[in-house]
Amino acid sequence: MSSFVRGARGESRKTIAGPAGALEVAVNPPADTVSEPRGIALVAHPHPQQGGTLDNKVAQTLAKTFAALGYVGVRFNFRGAGKSEGVFDDGRGETDDALAALAYARSEFPALATRAPVLAGFSFGTFVQTRVAHSVAPERMVLIAPAVGRFSGEYVPENTIVIHGEEDDVVALRDVFEWARPQQLPVIVFPGCGHFFHGRLPQLQRTISGMWQR
Repeated sequence: MSSFVRGARGESRKTIAGPAGALEVAVNPPADTVSEPRGIALVAHPHPQQGGTLDNKVAQTLAKTFAALGYVGVRFNFRGAGKSEGVFDDGRGETDDALAALAYARSEFPALATRAPVLAGFSFGTFVQTRVAHSVAPERMVLIAPAVGRFSGEYVPENTIVIHGEEDDVVALRDVFEWARPQQLPVIVFPGCGHFFHGRLPQLQRTISGMWQR
């Protein structure tokens, strides 16, 4: 395993033993270093076969948003992405990767080990998090540009935050509504916004922070 590396603003990265070999993990500590962390927020990145990694700007924004809210923000690279070993497994192995990253975070922050984590994801990462939620009951879920074609029949907790771009050309907004409608789940729509939220990341952070119950 590679050595511990500390980045800007306290972010740390290392590789741990994962289900398919090395698993790269990045941790953003809470911005408030005085109070005890509120919990762990696990963030999953977009499709690794389409360039998605833990360095994706939406994934980074999610982690930093939760760090600002007092959580430990935890990102990881799915197998085959970045320094994580293994090959793409269409969500099955990636779910195991997510659970391994969560287990690592709980071992590093034992006081948070029994608290329900926040499960957040972007695009393909939302699909993985719906699978993780079968094994770990979340405090709350945050789904950005949810890949509803992969989990069209999946119900999520009623307090889930769903945010989608009006002009998303990867996942059509109408498909998100079709998925959300049977469960009466609100969907926040960013007008004029595409799949990758270019130029809208500060707004994304403000929206999530504003909806969070302190």
